[in-house]
Amino acid sequence: MFCHQIIVIYPYLDLVSRGEYQAIPSLTEIIEDETNQVYLSPISVWETLLLAEKKRVVLEPNPEAWIKDSLEQLDIVEAPLSYEVMILSRKLDLVHQAPAVRFIAATAVYYDLVLAMVDKNLTSASCLRLVN
Repeated sequence: MFCHQIIVIYPYLDLVSRGEYQAIPSLTEIIEDETNQVYLSPISVWETLLLAEKKRVVLEPNPEAWIKDSLEQLDIVEAPLSYEVMILSRKLDLVHQAPAVRFIAATAVYYDLVLAMVDKNLTSASCLRLVN
């Protein structure tokens, strides 16, 4: 098992934990392992709201309630955004240029977190430690 601090990406966190999505096969075990601390970037909450607005995910009874319910059910620590994280987001050598992805990657690097993200543009980034 990991015994690490990990940062995860919404909405996959809750979908995987409920067995509805298998993006990273070991993620459910990692989340449920009490020796691991799970972090979440506020950017992931924002991204979840965008996905719901675009009808790419359906979150019942509504996106806001779903997010609040998920955060209450899971032992999650907020990985705060900071000036340092924002500056680092532009310095990282990443193929991906989407601001939200860069913010989350920079958050993982800044706080030395293992990143649980399914994005082939990030799997080759040497600056990131990724959940396999």
